[in-house]
Amino acid sequence: MSSPTTCYHFNSAIVRKPSSSVVSGLRAEDLGDPDYHGVKAEHDAYIKTLESVGMRVTVLPALEAFPDSIFMEDPALVFTEGAIILNPGAPSRQGEAREIAPVLHELFEKVLELPQGGHADGGDILVTPKSVMIGLSARTDEQGATALIECLKTLGHRGEIVNTPEGVLHFKTECSLLDEETVLVTRRMAQSGIFNDFRKVILPDGDEPAANAVRINKSVLVSSNYQRTMELLDQQGYSVVPMKTSEIQKIDAGLSCMSLRWFRS
Repeated sequence: MSSPTTCYHFNSAIVRKPSSSVVSGLRAEDLGDPDYHGVKAEHDAYIKTLESVGMRVTVLPALEAFPDSIFMEDPALVFTEGAIILNPGAPSRQGEAREIAPVLHELFEKVLELPQGGHADGGDILVTPKSVMIGLSARTDEQGATALIECLKTLGHRGEIVNTPEGVLHFKTECSLLDEETVLVTRRMAQSGIFNDFRKVILPDGDEPAANAVRINKSVLVSSNYQRTMELLDQQGYSVVPMKTSEIQKIDAGLSCMSLRWFRS
């Protein structure tokens, strides 16, 4: 069982600088190529924000061979108790796990590896106090999810497989945890029944990309492109921190993707 501390009380993060090849990153919808300097500026602001909300940030060098390697969350999963090296479902990203492994071994006493064969992306994994939810998608299959549940057991966490609504790239593309009992969700995700045990804050229609927010300690990082969502969360009593995502959004990115976050004892 996960605890609130595991879910959003963090003091440590790992990020990776964007490579110039980031302009060729994967995308489900063609919104045009991002501008490298724009991505870098948004990423630099992201790091400063993490530091401002109480995080010690480890910044890794860019990997030119992996355009999507700025999205640290997909090849690994981290907890206070240890780390799990995942196996991303996109063929162009599968080498990223090898690149992050040495850093994880330096920072964690216990590092597990997902067995080869199945696939699991961190973007499909939502840690809640009730369970670690693993959404099946084009990037995370049942074999990978089942193997991940066994790894989670070793670290003292309970995994749960859920069915991501059809047409959603990653499970967390349309949901995020706001507190111990509340999730921010799209209308489609709310209607799926996955979060029947949670209080749901449903995004305004048209603000669906804002679903990938990040709760860190007392703050909720939200894309500044979605004013109505920021106002909604402010009215709900959350401390909202607006973040520019205009460039990273062109390569299917959200705010959770760009860091691995945990509480370091």
